[in-house]
Amino acid sequence: MAVGISVLMIAACAKKPVEESGAGTTGANVGTQQQYGFGEQGVGETNFSGSRDGLGSGSSGWNSNDQRQGFQGAGTPIPELERIFFEYDRYTLSEAARTTLSRNAAYIKNHPELRIIVEGHCDQRGSDEYNLALGEKRAQAVAAYLSTLGVASSRMRVISYGEEIPLDRSGTEAAMAKNRRAEFKRDN
Repeated sequence: MAVGISVLMIAACAKKPVEESGAGTTGANVGTQQQYGFGEQGVGETNFSGSRDGLGSGSSGWNSNDQRQGFQGAGTPIPELERIFFEYDRYTLSEAARTTLSRNAAYIKNHPELRIIVEGHCDQRGSDEYNLALGEKRAQAVAAYLSTLGVASSRMRVISYGEEIPLDRSGTEAAMAKNRRAEFKRDN
């Protein structure tokens, strides 16, 4: 009986699984060798070609010291590339996002030396683990769409920062909408 109660207590304390959102997207889920579609990929930094890079599985690209010191992410900002915004708890691209990505793709293709990091960001709702996974899916959706527009996958990699680098910390609905985004950095 004591063993049964212990098993139930352990099961009750387990973390909730990451829920799928962004229904309606397409793509094949082939694990770490994924051809970046809109399917699921592990959390962390990933080359657009689908292979893990540098940070290893499960890494978000930052550490607690970076967070405490106001870390702003890897790479150099590219002011010519516009941010992409997402609905709450979604990683699907709106029509406005696709239009913006078309302009961004034209800029990237006109600058063949440019290699980019696509950063996925979330608002503060949800667990750290969930937001890292959602941020990764957002960055992947953006990179996959850029690829369909002719940007070579070898010029892109994605990373998720989850909720760790907000644009606006005020906690209002408008602030949270600003924080649900993908941004572009120059891959130095």
